[in-house]
Amino acid sequence: DMRKAVELWEEAAELGSIPALDNLGVAHYHGAGVDKNVAKGAEFYEKAAMQGHVDSRYNVACIELEKMNNYRALRHFLIAAKMGHKDSLETVKRLFMGGVATKAQYAEAIQGYQKAAEEMKSHDRDEAKRIS
Repeated sequence: DMRKAVELWEEAAELGSIPALDNLGVAHYHGAGVDKNVAKGAEFYEKAAMQGHVDSRYNVACIELEKMNNYRALRHFLIAAKMGHKDSLETVKRLFMGGVATKAQYAEAIQGYQKAAEEMKSHDRDEAKRIS
């Protein structure tokens, strides 16, 4: 029941849950369990993004791109790419190919993405994959 889920996410968000903020963004932006309210959804995405939620950061970037706020969108995509978000990296590449992002910005996104990927690597995780 999506209405109940939204109620629980609201409670969780009040208690500081960042994923709950993102879920509320999705619910309001798309009208799942609540009346569709794009502005309210974007507000929840922004709150979650400012607290480090990478998918929300990507969603904020997409919303800015839809509004033709290319500079703001690019800034958000760069931040998300540096957090290891592959779709953001791909979008920065498309923006570079389209003349919106500079070569330096695209290189910055690649380097940040690679650094994040390196930081997420774990010897134990790699060993577990090898064994399974």
